[in-house]
Amino acid sequence: MSQDSTNGPVETRKLAARRRREIVAVLLFSGGPIFESSIPLSVFGIDRQDAGVPRYRLLVCAGEDGPLRTTGGLQLSAPFGLEAISRAGTVVVPAWRSITQPPPAAALEALRRAHEEGARVIGLCTGAFVLAAAGLLDGRPATTHWMYAPTLAKRYPAVHVDPRELFVDDGDILTSAGTAAGIDLCLHVVRTDHGAEAAGALARRLVVPPRRGNGQETGGHPRHLDRSLPEEIGADPLAEVVAWALEHLHEQFDVETLAARAYMSRRTFDRRFRSLTGSAPLQWLITQRVLQAQRLLETSDYSVDEVAGRCGFRSPVALRGHFRRQLGASPAAYRAAYRARRPDGEEDGIEGERVLRIPEQHPGGPPYAAEPGGSRPEPLREPRDARTQVRDHREAREYREYREARECREVRGREQQRPEPGKPESDVYASRLPGQRGRGPG
Repeated sequence: MSQDSTNGPVETRKLAARRRREIVAVLLFSGGPIFESSIPLSVFGIDRQDAGVPRYRLLVCAGEDGPLRTTGGLQLSAPFGLEAISRAGTVVVPAWRSITQPPPAAALEALRRAHEEGARVIGLCTGAFVLAAAGLLDGRPATTHWMYAPTLAKRYPAVHVDPRELFVDDGDILTSAGTAAGIDLCLHVVRTDHGAEAAGALARRLVVPPRRGNGQETGGHPRHLDRSLPEEIGADPLAEVVAWALEHLHEQFDVETLAARAYMSRRTFDRRFRSLTGSAPLQWLITQRVLQAQRLLETSDYSVDEVAGRCGFRSPVALRGHFRRQLGASPAAYRAAYRARRPDGEEDGIEGERVLRIPEQHPGGPPYAAEPGGSRPEPLREPRDARTQVRDHREAREYREYREARECREVRGREQQRPEPGKPESDVYASRLPGQRGRGPG
């Protein structure tokens, strides 16, 4: 399970001019476990542009003086110090060496300064203790390894600790649960920055699921699908049929069409396809159309009706049904959640209206209305026909319905986890830990 903070607008500081989001600083300390330290290095430090993954620039920084030795006795060398954090738009703190030891004051100050200047700060596993010591988790939801969640909640009562989550995204502060959950969080960061396709390609290179979960998503990003196929299919005669299908997803065709192109009966085609991919051809085809729609919703301004046509669905109703079943949200809700989480900030515009920005200098005078007491231009709104207005209102309504349904699921989940009368509640798996302030739904 993962949690994204899209129930309401998250106040995010503007990134300082010298910082770049694609520059990732990893803060290493002596005594930390090698696995958690290697996760951000593997995700952000290797050039995988050949797989369609945009490149990050990695800065490995020493969080303290002296040699950096891992728990296994391996000695690491960090080419940068704390001063390099001033260039990073993303700062990652892997697991802290001991929850009983306070982190170095200089490192805490560097983290606070980075956050004040708009950097995104990430704590993996017990790295959440470092973020909490810096005061960055006060009043925020967070998670950590379930073994240490009670300690984190007791030591820092202003932090809303939830050990049930794989990771928590609270805008510019992100934390993950123990050990391998750091991979899930780092993939989520790539997905937020560059979309589901890039995250899926990276997950395939790492040989991990694109998104783990238990089927109930509480975050703004619904479930994500993997487009990848087994490598063995490349040498099979079905490879040409699969390639043709992927290139013609904008056309309306069915499995009978694919079987005919493979010169097989429908029954034989189904059996061969399932043996190669582990999926029925009809389900695979629907999934590919949904993935195509997901990509267009992320990268284009096509309406939902237009996306349906460009993905081979017979109607927008069919797209909405399959999209909701596979990704847990309507197309409009997915687009709104994805754009709300973009690192570049919110889009220009007003909900339900398309906005056209124009230059301030315009021949014949500025064709805009000046704000009271100033000359700052306002956006011009494109004239909208009746169909566009109906479409915009429908998409806005779907997004509201999606958020309301999600909040209802969260409330029901909390009610189901209440202990039976007279039965003590576990400190580790309690929905609200001792000394922890409560928080409302969403």
